[in-house]
Amino acid sequence: MLQNVAVILLNGVHPFELGVVCEVFGIDRSDEGLPVYDFAVASAEGPTLTTHAGFTVGVAHGLDRLETADLIAVPAGETYAVREYPPAMLDALRRAVDRGTRVLSVCSGAFVLAAAGLLDGRRCAVHWRHADQLARMYPRVTVEPDVLYVDEDPVITSAGTAAGIDACLHLVRKEQGPEVANRIARRMVVPPHRDGGQAQYIERPLPAAPCDTVGEVLGWMEQHLDQEVTVEQLAARAHMAPRTFARRFQQETGTTPYRWILRQRVLLAQRLLEATDETVDAIAWRTGFGTAAALRHQFVRALDTTPNAYRRTFRGPEAA
Repeated sequence: MLQNVAVILLNGVHPFELGVVCEVFGIDRSDEGLPVYDFAVASAEGPTLTTHAGFTVGVAHGLDRLETADLIAVPAGETYAVREYPPAMLDALRRAVDRGTRVLSVCSGAFVLAAAGLLDGRRCAVHWRHADQLARMYPRVTVEPDVLYVDEDPVITSAGTAAGIDACLHLVRKEQGPEVANRIARRMVVPPHRDGGQAQYIERPLPAAPCDTVGEVLGWMEQHLDQEVTVEQLAARAHMAPRTFARRFQQETGTTPYRWILRQRVLLAQRLLEATDETVDAIAWRTGFGTAAALRHQFVRALDTTPNAYRRTFRGPEAA
């Protein structure tokens, strides 16, 4: 159960990445019926720390605060990629993972986890600017340079800045369900869910018009996930040649039409499994997979679990 959250700071901490964790876990939203976390900020380098932005922060807790946490977050910081870390902090992180505590890094906070040996043999995410350096420094770590976040429970790593929001909301969704995560996201005015495998950035030239050239087609695709469509048909809707459409689609979404619609179908299946009593067969038909077997195959590939197991996770054993 996710109840006790601690953030560990070092000198040079980035205020935004620290603020991400504080915003998700450090605000009392009990007036809306949302969970309240026992939240605290701890320091590994004394009661007053510098920030990357040039101001200081006072911190009331030391490393002992980590001993009771269910989740320890490590935000990014200036020179985190090249500095040495207090041995006592690295020991505290290792002990935490040994007893079952989750750890979550934002951006260059991954270097702290790597220094503690917590990423050895695991995949991890980090800001794309740091990916090569992290891979060189820690060859036992599999660095995923393009993704938003990686969940290698109990270690969760995220890429730069806003990807930390995605990772935090992913953990809330995983532990406390989609309704809680969605309501927190709504308060924060951010998307409730971005898949961890989504690209960190999209190579995209300045558009010739003030709107996306495939935006209208994307809207149509979302409304017709139950239909089989070809690139040729989508290109015709966009009034483009198929090759031009495929190229523009890749530039503006970071993926192919097939992969985009497949991911949207899985997301729709997730929502239906979470919120309805429809059978897996019915959901397979509504999401365009056609059969329960096809839905199960794609669901396992995308989420490493079956539709029934997913439904049990969010709605209890009686719902499967």
